[in-house]
Amino acid sequence: MALPPPKRTFIARHRGWLLALAVVAAVVLLAAFVSFGRATIPVRAIRVTRGMIRTVISTNGKIEPVFAFEAHAPAAAQVRRVLVREGDTVKAGQLLMELDPSQARAQAARALAQLRSAEADAAAVKSGGTQEEVLTTQAELTKAKTDRDAAQHNLEAMRRLEKEGAASPGEVRDAENQLTRAEAQLNLLNQKLSNRYSSPEVQRSQAQLEDARASYAAAQDLLQHSLIRTSVSGIVYSLPIRAGAYVNTGDLLVQVSDLRKVQVRAFVDEPDVGRLSPGERVEVTWDATPGRTWQGRVSRTPSELRMHGTRNVGEVTCEVDNGDLRLLPNVNVNVTIITAQHSDVLTLPREAVHQDEEQPYVLQIVNGELKRRNVRVVTSNLTMAEITDGLPDNAEVALGSLNSQPLRDGSPVRVVR
Repeated sequence: MALPPPKRTFIARHRGWLLALAVVAAVVLLAAFVSFGRATIPVRAIRVTRGMIRTVISTNGKIEPVFAFEAHAPAAAQVRRVLVREGDTVKAGQLLMELDPSQARAQAARALAQLRSAEADAAAVKSGGTQEEVLTTQAELTKAKTDRDAAQHNLEAMRRLEKEGAASPGEVRDAENQLTRAEAQLNLLNQKLSNRYSSPEVQRSQAQLEDARASYAAAQDLLQHSLIRTSVSGIVYSLPIRAGAYVNTGDLLVQVSDLRKVQVRAFVDEPDVGRLSPGERVEVTWDATPGRTWQGRVSRTPSELRMHGTRNVGEVTCEVDNGDLRLLPNVNVNVTIITAQHSDVLTLPREAVHQDEEQPYVLQIVNGELKRRNVRVVTSNLTMAEITDGLPDNAEVALGSLNSQPLRDGSPVRVVR
């Protein structure tokens, strides 16, 4: 009896269908993988625009007058009169105040007396003594000449008598000694009259005379400065004293300046000093007048660095127009120095500009896909960058993804507004 053929298993019967299903599943998985790898990335984007960009240095500074008159007390004195008030407009040469001149007059009188005494001493040294001393010396000189002549005649007579045997050698020697003493006395009086004082004594007398002259000139100057007059036209911006006050030598009395133009002493931190150049534009603001901006220029750049509090800074001097006279000396202001400014240029936020080993680049969005565009950046500040090459006007550029996925050349993107 023939046996029936063995039954096929389920897998054997459906092997073709199972193989087809496996192929379909593999295709689906591959498609899903590819689809995941090419998933559209949501991004923020911005269009390139034309506008202005500028780089600045922001710091602080203090207002100072450009040209100022400043008077200090020449000596301790009482303020007799004050003829102006703070804020008054004055002209060059105008009398501002008067100090009590009594002490200055007394000092001038003492200096004049010392000068006269020194002049008399110098004249006495030059002429050989006082008038009384000179007259006495001249009288003594006349007598000495007479004595010398008498001694000379006596010696001649003694020598003739010695030859005749009427005088001894001892008497001749006595006559010679008498003549020698008479000549010595005459020479002494001549020197006393013409060269009485030594060179150091003459120099000391001349020095005393010069010192007395200087003291008298200083006393006269002090007396003249009891009247305080301004040497410049302008505004009285500081007047720390009042009539009746007592001031000491060197105390500040008054300050005057033409405040239509002032200067700002700004303090620039060391890393920014190299960016400074004379003539750069300056904008000044003062917290006391919100919304007001003054314009100026850098007039002098730092020649050295110094410590200012905890900062290592260079001091920059800027001249600022102050036509409304609102800026006052010694006030603290905010200073913005404009180191570069370009108008009608392509600008982008700095976060849109990337950098690799080659050069700066941006990722432009073209038909929903990122395209790398190499660019040239010439100017940038804290927020914006100026683009000169590589991008057309109105190009759309990616800023960053919204799901933290990295942005690469060729990535598909979707702009989220």
